Amino acid sequence: MGENYPREWELDALLRDGTPAHVRPIRPEDEDGLVAFHSRLSAQTIYRRFFSPRPVLPPKDVHRFTNVDYRHRMALVALIGGEMAGVARYDGKAASDEAEVAFVIEDRHQGRGLGSLLLEHLAAAARERGITSFFADTMADNRAMLGVFRDAGFVAKRSFADGLVHLEFPIASTPEAVEAMGERERRASVQSMAPLLRPRSIAVVGASRRPGSIGHEILRNLLLHEFTGPVFPVNPEATSIAGVAAFATIGDVPGEVDLAIVTVPAPEVHPVVDACGRKGVRAVLVVSSGFAETGSDVDVTSEQELVRMARGHGMRLVGPNAMGVLSTMPEVSMDATFLSVFPQPGRVALLAQSGALGTAVLQQAVRQGIGFSSFVSVGNRADVSGNDLLQYWEADGDTDVILLYLETFGNPRKFARIAQRVARSKPIVVVKSGRHLGNDVTFDALFRQAGVIRVDTVAELFDVGLVLAHQPIPRGPRLAILGNASGPGVLAADAVSSAGVVLALVEGGNPVDLPADAGSEEYGARVAALLAEDAVDAVLVIGTPFIADAADDITFAVAAASATRADKPVIAAYLGGLPAPGVVAGTEGELHPIPIFPFPEQAVRAFGRAAAYASWRNAPEGRIVAPSGIDLTAARVLAVRVCDSTPQGRWLDEGETASLLAAVGLVVDDVATIDDGITAVVGLFDDKTFGPLLSFGLAGVGADLLDDRAARIVPLTDVDAAELVRAVRLAPLLFGHGGRSPIDEAALLDVLARVSALAEGVPELAELELSPVVTSPRGIAIGGARVRLASPPAGPGPLLRRLR
Repeated sequence: MGENYPREWELDALLRDGTPAHVRPIRPEDEDGLVAFHSRLSAQTIYRRFFSPRPVLPPKDVHRFTNVDYRHRMALVALIGGEMAGVARYDGKAASDEAEVAFVIEDRHQGRGLGSLLLEHLAAAARERGITSFFADTMADNRAMLGVFRDAGFVAKRSFADGLVHLEFPIASTPEAVEAMGERERRASVQSMAPLLRPRSIAVVGASRRPGSIGHEILRNLLLHEFTGPVFPVNPEATSIAGVAAFATIGDVPGEVDLAIVTVPAPEVHPVVDACGRKGVRAVLVVSSGFAETGSDVDVTSEQELVRMARGHGMRLVGPNAMGVLSTMPEVSMDATFLSVFPQPGRVALLAQSGALGTAVLQQAVRQGIGFSSFVSVGNRADVSGNDLLQYWEADGDTDVILLYLETFGNPRKFARIAQRVARSKPIVVVKSGRHLGNDVTFDALFRQAGVIRVDTVAELFDVGLVLAHQPIPRGPRLAILGNASGPGVLAADAVSSAGVVLALVEGGNPVDLPADAGSEEYGARVAALLAEDAVDAVLVIGTPFIADAADDITFAVAAASATRADKPVIAAYLGGLPAPGVVAGTEGELHPIPIFPFPEQAVRAFGRAAAYASWRNAPEGRIVAPSGIDLTAARVLAVRVCDSTPQGRWLDEGETASLLAAVGLVVDDVATIDDGITAVVGLFDDKTFGPLLSFGLAGVGADLLDDRAARIVPLTDVDAAELVRAVRLAPLLFGHGGRSPIDEAALLDVLARVSALAEGVPELAELELSPVVTSPRGIAIGGARVRLASPPAGPGPLLRRLR
């Protein structure tokens, strides 16, 4: 490989059927591979690519195709199983920002989405090199190639001549192109997770006769819970284990294997995974430890090689250092863990990064009566990650609620994009550890922007999960509190404001008091009456130990009453431990299940999280605003010129700053003051974890003392921008607090939209600060600005389709 070879463009991505493919720039040493690739093409495919019969590539063409400068001429190849399966290339025109594009896919791999994948990455590489549009000539009957351009989301102009179709299209990353790419990624991720969570057959490599060993316990659990497909123990020293015929190697197993569970010691894992690949296994779960979790450079490298090996064979890999997976659905009934607990079937999916925590979580779930559709312990997340599973569970008809325990993020920007889409249909509840490590305010902003419900503890993860899994999404935050003792009712009312909940306006006052000896009939009647009131969105029922009727009678009466308004949540807190906290009452017959909490404050907090999620979900999704008068081409030309002359980047001088901002319609007036204005600061900075973040806050000592700043990931939608302005604690000063006139909010939001557009259109923008930004009822004035540009990291951006 030469010095100019762009190694950063080597990556793995998923095809339409979920198979990993390796994509990289072409190399001079690919000559033999290209000749072999061409020899496997059908005559029709060759004719459509070259418009003439060409059964053999001439040596001069082979040399030209494999030797490119990686700038004006670029080619990407896709490898499946180590063999070339597709090639895409562009050839730039001299002194032009246009390039001709062409690609060819081997016949047996056509229809798997390989053309779209290569085109996406080739367009991204071209944009990085200053190319703005592609053109191509293709035969009119080449529907496959025409479909690739169409499906990629690019809008092409067509013309016809001499039986050929001439296409021209800009390759800018438009919302339509990003949406099309995201949909292809979603479908591919769903397909790639099927062998893991809905396998048709399983092999346990390292299965043992010794009880207590991991291999033995996993095999035992698969048999005990009656996995619906065949299970194959693999052990070279046994002919049968637990009454099941064993095989010496994975290659000896008859028939196909969807999932291989690897429990052998770390030094044996690589040859086992390689053998699984040669067998045609579709997914591997590596329970074995001794990889990157040790912190050793050698073990980190070993884990990376393991991933390369798995993907080279077209397999997805969970782990290493994973506790296992399970699926409770009757058509699967898979317990591929070494735990002694198996949760009841339900409609909650759970991901845990920590195996130890996953164990505790499942045990607690059993105690609280939470049913799961599936559970995955991802271990070191070397390959399969939360982003993959989110997209699988989004499409899974057996899952309604998604719970995540996360320690780190592989790609926070992609997580935000995926989660924002998933959360529109299924709530996502997250515990993110590591608050003490800093950057937590930004994580909060990411979760809020994506509609993810963030909780502080694992206990709260269950509390919120109980409400969302067993009750409808609330219409609003108005809560009626009903109980037979004033003290607990007052505690619940006190918890309302901090939980973002509103006390419903109920005749006679709220909380609603029942007699201390109230029985099941009184509870049931009062719950039904409260649910019938339009001013009530949900009801919290509190019971105390001295209730007259048996506790179960009251819980069933409440459950029966809740059925009168199945669109409104009902939750309960029974003090004294009867019924037990977390137990879902009313599961018999047609009664509605009611989540039970040990204390009313817990119940209020859990409802508050659900109500806040409902508010986000019911709000408009928002749209990315394209303000008028923006010339991103001029802004990018200026930025490229600066970075070409100063690759490490620099702060712009006053004239350059004014020119850059003017390109997006922002004018700096260094004498800007308004006597009744409120001074704010608008900033943009490149966070090492999240990428470009747009920040907003008020200026002054008070704001500095409170560290009163808020941030959002760009690009901002109109809804994001409005929420950003209101996210700071001093925001009421902008909207009429103390009798002041409200500022011109539309003008402020326009400034934020223009900064967001600049950040999206100019990747060289490393840092920006507009200060002071004087806001008033009459408009906005920008009193000063600072801008720093720097060459962005080379290679695919965080949103491009790629695996970890």
